[in-house]
Amino acid sequence: MYLVAFYGGLALFFATHLFTVFRSRAEGNIVQRIGRGPYMGLYSLLSLAGFIAFAWGFSEMRPWTQLWIPPDWTRHLATALMLPAIILIVAAYAPAGYIKKAVKHPMLTAVILWAAAHLAANGDLGSLILFGSFLAFSLLDRIVVSRRGDQGAAAANPNIYGDLIALAVGGAFYAAIIYYLHPLIVGVPVLI
Repeated sequence: MYLVAFYGGLALFFATHLFTVFRSRAEGNIVQRIGRGPYMGLYSLLSLAGFIAFAWGFSEMRPWTQLWIPPDWTRHLATALMLPAIILIVAAYAPAGYIKKAVKHPMLTAVILWAAAHLAANGDLGSLILFGSFLAFSLLDRIVVSRRGDQGAAAANPNIYGDLIALAVGGAFYAAIIYYLHPLIVGVPVLI
């Protein structure tokens, strides 16, 4: 049951995202047929269902088979990489600032950092599958976005307030994850 939830959830999550990565007339046809709002609602619902399924399956299948023992310093590397990753996630949704302009696709860059950090710090099969999938998808998406000529959220007139919001909210969320949320949700303390 957990195995089906994990792999099925990953498949559903990435299928919805791959559909939009390789934008085609099919996406345009669906949006025209059902409308932008219902399309985004369906997309969000399918993505959320996939996310919940793979997260639940991943946690319930622990302990995973250990493939290698990562060196201790990789935990510190992961902790350090998560700060810019979380700031970039906030920057993706904050008003356009210099961070968003410089990075162009802050959400993709954040997911790449998050996945690489967790791959470095974990040597089990589940982490390899989960974080490896996210890393591979994000790198593929970044390549496709570049080839499509998508400049991302680069604003002509960035505003420092967007950066201040990203730094303040991202820093606060990072502290909450380190000290409270990661142990609560994932069951693994960050600071040992």
